[in-house]
Amino acid sequence: MVTLADARRVIEAAEKKAAAIGQPMNIAVADAGGNLVAHVRMDGAWLGSVDISIKKAWTSRAFDISTKDLAGHCQSGDQFFGINASNDGRVMIFAGGIPLKRDGKVVGAVGVSGGSGDQDHAVAEAGAAAF
Repeated sequence: MVTLADARRVIEAAEKKAAAIGQPMNIAVADAGGNLVAHVRMDGAWLGSVDISIKKAWTSRAFDISTKDLAGHCQSGDQFFGINASNDGRVMIFAGGIPLKRDGKVVGAVGVSGGSGDQDHAVAEAGAAAF
C-alpha cells in the first residue's frame, strides 16, 4: 500500500533532487493498482509533462519495471516493439518511471517528467529512494 504520507515523502525527495539540478518537474506517485495517489507540478515545470509523469508512474506499476529499462526492450525488432501503442496510448517508454517496492514487492510507482530522460530518471530515483 502507498499512503498519502508515503507519496508526499517520495515527492519531497524528488523535488529536492529536481531543485538541486535546476530542473522543475512534474512528479506523480501511483499505488499498487496504478491509481494516482499524489501529483506535484513544480513552479515552471512543463504543462505537457503533467500527463506524461502520471502515465510513467502507471506504466512502471503496470509492468513492474522502470520505464528506462522497458524502453530498452521496445526498439524496432525487440520483443516489446509497439507496446507504447497499447492501453490506449497510456504506456510511456522513456525514462522517469520507477517501481516502488516494500519487502521486495512492487506496491506502487513514481513517475517524473520535465527534463531530459537522464534528469527524469535521476529525480525518480531520488523519490523512490525515499520510499
